[in-house]
Amino acid sequence: MNLSEFLTTPKTILLDGAMGTQLAEVGLEMGGQNSATHPDEVLAVHRQYAACGVDLLITNTLTMNRVFIEAHNVGVDVRQVNLAGAKLARAAAQNGQYVLGNLSSTGKMLEPFGDLTGPIACEAFKEQAAILAEGGVDGFIIETMFDVQEALLALQACREVAALPVLASISFTTAVKGGRTMMGNSAQDCARALTEAGASAVGANCGSIDPFQMAEIIAAMRAATPLPILAEPNAGKPKLVGGQTVFDMSPAEFAAGMAQCLQAGAQLVGGCCGTSPAHIRALAKLLP
Repeated sequence: MNLSEFLTTPKTILLDGAMGTQLAEVGLEMGGQNSATHPDEVLAVHRQYAACGVDLLITNTLTMNRVFIEAHNVGVDVRQVNLAGAKLARAAAQNGQYVLGNLSSTGKMLEPFGDLTGPIACEAFKEQAAILAEGGVDGFIIETMFDVQEALLALQACREVAALPVLASISFTTAVKGGRTMMGNSAQDCARALTEAGASAVGANCGSIDPFQMAEIIAAMRAATPLPILAEPNAGKPKLVGGQTVFDMSPAEFAAGMAQCLQAGAQLVGGCCGTSPAHIRALAKLLP
């Protein structure tokens, strides 16, 4: 069964948890560059999530597009890091587990709010998606997007590059009044726009909300689209402790919040920043 067929099954689909914060726990700087610079550590995290029985593993390639890499002087080659990310996740995947190639923001604002043009952003996403497809991913996930317009460009790029399913996830700063992104996009507007653009599933991840608040976002999206809905919240709201951003929600509390996301209509569930294999195991216990 290919991923497109799998996404249409009635079962609840389990995704993995955070990569960056897991790598930080072993002393590495967070980021997709670790797929090229510290592959053994990345592979170890993937294998921990694979052992949790997840259905989907996500490559450690967040923001590894040319615009972000060059603007932030990341110091890795676009092709090398994305091929490495795809191959590491594929190496960890067990029978029946699929791999999603991860794309995210360029780190720049699109015109007219910034100086990044749509065509340049789209080309960067196309380059990354093509490399991930070459590396053997089963589909793509566009996530941690604060601007639905940028997410739409990434979605367009993925669809132009390969006939693979594309999951599209937006980050919200508040759940008030139907949810809003940093750019003011509402949850329903995001769900509708991504659905019309051809996404295979839509949802929410990361942001400044906890799993309980994400359930409100999921409910709003459920009312706006017939597509499967994805929920990947952080392990609570980010807190600044001793100059460090921490996420301190326990696996049990995380699972309680995720139970509400499931009740609100989420069909694909996993974790973002601060979540660990323990959080994903707690979540897995909720699923039939």
